[in-house]
Amino acid sequence: MMYLRANNLLPDLQSGFGAHHSTEKAILKVMSDILLALDSGNLAVLTLLDLSAAYDSVDHTTILHWLQKSYGVCGTVLSWFTSYLTGRLQYVRTMASSSVPSAVFYSVPQESVLGPILFVLYTADLLTLIQSHGRTPHTYAVDTQIMGICQPSEKDVMQLQLSACLDDVSAWMVANRLQLNQNKTEVLWCSSACRQYQIPTNSVQVGSTSVQPVSTVKNLGVHVDADVRMHTHITAVVRARFATQRQLRGVQQCLLRSAVVSMIRALVLSKMDYCNSVLAGAPESLLRHLQSIMNSAAKLIFQVGKYQHVTPLLHELHWLKVPERITGKFRLCVLTYRCLNGTAPQYLTEMTNPVSNRDSLYRYCLRSSDSTTLIIPTTRRSTLGDRSFPAAAATAWNSLPARLRNATPL
Repeated sequence: MMYLRANNLLPDLQSGFGAHHSTEKAILKVMSDILLALDSGNLAVLTLLDLSAAYDSVDHTTILHWLQKSYGVCGTVLSWFTSYLTGRLQYVRTMASSSVPSAVFYSVPQESVLGPILFVLYTADLLTLIQSHGRTPHTYAVDTQIMGICQPSEKDVMQLQLSACLDDVSAWMVANRLQLNQNKTEVLWCSSACRQYQIPTNSVQVGSTSVQPVSTVKNLGVHVDADVRMHTHITAVVRARFATQRQLRGVQQCLLRSAVVSMIRALVLSKMDYCNSVLAGAPESLLRHLQSIMNSAAKLIFQVGKYQHVTPLLHELHWLKVPERITGKFRLCVLTYRCLNGTAPQYLTEMTNPVSNRDSLYRYCLRSSDSTTLIIPTTRRSTLGDRSFPAAAATAWNSLPARLRNATPL
């Protein structure tokens, strides 16, 4: 990994198996691109590709060839990789019977440290292929996303270009012994709520399969709507978490309070906090549903009635309320801190621009050259552009006192 990073050989838009990367950061990047596109009056199309048995399809001969040709691995090191991949056998055993051992010519070793890294290197050229079509890719392990932006008047051209891109992607996968599951490929057109009528309803051709656009997709565990208001995601989270609390209420009498708190944190709050940074700027009416989960969980822990005032309970548990937890002073500011201190992916770091980096000709005043504040990008709509990571993160960060912005460590 040190060799790959030092020579800039890892794909920039692959968030899987990398230090300081996560599904949340991948989703945040994709959602920010969509929100900024819609804020400019454009349409965005998001295509989610599904690979069948991806890790089991890696061809040993091909990956060894690419390690030598594309990554400069040769000599003794190449022999190490050859020894690691080849000469493996597999068989099925049941009770006292077992099948005849057969050689393994494909797949990377499962549950290994090196296997995922080899898969990332194996599929790195796929990102370059997608970018050659003018589309923006983003991958997390085997999950591949393709995003395109166009003006409403050019949506028909975009559909043709997207079909051509997907045809080339499918051909690339066939040539490299990977299998694109065309039946599970999803296409989502996004626009602002008032421009939903401009979304095309025609199917997109993926090889021999016609893919009909959908109104919502589940992307790395986050439900994305065509109007990007996050209504479906919040509804799904609320429904699932209340169901979990009902089950906990049935066994609460058998548990100590500390055990109930631990289970609430593991089964309720952790799920509610997952990728919650993408909810920045979401309508307050929807965020109140998430707050109701926290209120209900706190009352469950302390075994109080539903009319009990919940704020003292949240204080005792040291739980921030939902707005502060997501958009106020915590989640976005933590991500911004990581961007400014080199512990975040490059694609997020590029979205945060300190005022001190502004060219001297455009600085508002001399004092700003030492400022720790961020430049807030100009947006058109509070319901779209202001929700993107560059705008929301800069706004939250600038609202912090200077002593917090300068604090180390995290």
